[in-house]
Amino acid sequence: MRVVGVDLGSRRIGVAVSDPSGTLATPYTVIRRGRDHVVDHEAIAAAVAETGAQLVVVGLPLALSGRVEIAARRVLDEVEELTAAVPVPVECHDERLTTASAERSLRSAGMDGVARRRVVDQVAAAVLLQSWLDGRREGRT
Repeated sequence: MRVVGVDLGSRRIGVAVSDPSGTLATPYTVIRRGRDHVVDHEAIAAAVAETGAQLVVVGLPLALSGRVEIAARRVLDEVEELTAAVPVPVECHDERLTTASAERSLRSAGMDGVARRRVVDQVAAAVLLQSWLDGRREGRT
């Protein structure tokens, strides 16, 4: 099953996609936030259609303690809107430290700050999606 992973940032939305077997996540694109969520969700729906995804997994920014705080509440509110905008089910998955992990990987690859900023959101989405895929395979999700 092909899955789209989404990292909802305040300025950009990172998008990743799995292979058809649902084993490997790959960075896909970055969507610049529009004036409202409707435009953003249309772009996510277009990515779902382009990839033939059957599910969307959205990163849930829980606090390090695991609690749902302000950032996570905002994402949960937006996920409610997104669910109505895409033709496939939408799930949330813990995304703690995915952006930090993506930054470390890109820095290790020798990318400078400007190049990292262009791709970090889609790499973070791939880290998130890979975590979800691995958990599913291991029976954790």
